[in-house]
Amino acid sequence: MMTDPIADMLTRIRNALRIERPHVDIPSSKLKVGIAEALQREGYIWDFEVVEQRPQDVLRVNLKYGPNGERVIQQLQRVSKPGRRRYTSIDGIPEVLDGLGISVLSTNQGVLSNREAQQKRVGGEVLCSVW
Repeated sequence: MMTDPIADMLTRIRNALRIERPHVDIPSSKLKVGIAEALQREGYIWDFEVVEQRPQDVLRVNLKYGPNGERVIQQLQRVSKPGRRRYTSIDGIPEVLDGLGISVLSTNQGVLSNREAQQKRVGGEVLCSVW
């Protein structure tokens, strides 16, 4: 039984980046699709698609690499965990590496990056940090 599907998603992406795979398949959910959308909007992945399969749909994330094969995503880190949720207001949204990275937040307006959340003036649960 998996207790933290978001941590599983991040681990699958980290493992695929480590062995330089072009894409990674992850069991799909609305929250995972929202995280993939935020990563695509911020330029950390090429794109993604939801592949319909039985018994569960699969989220296929196409990973992004630089011109010389360097990884665009250097690190993915889970911030809010099932045992300790981490919520933040608009004033406390964390900045990652002085703006070089992003935080992904789950807000009442959907899954947003820290830049988008500050622009829309909303806070929420800090899901992960990416740089």
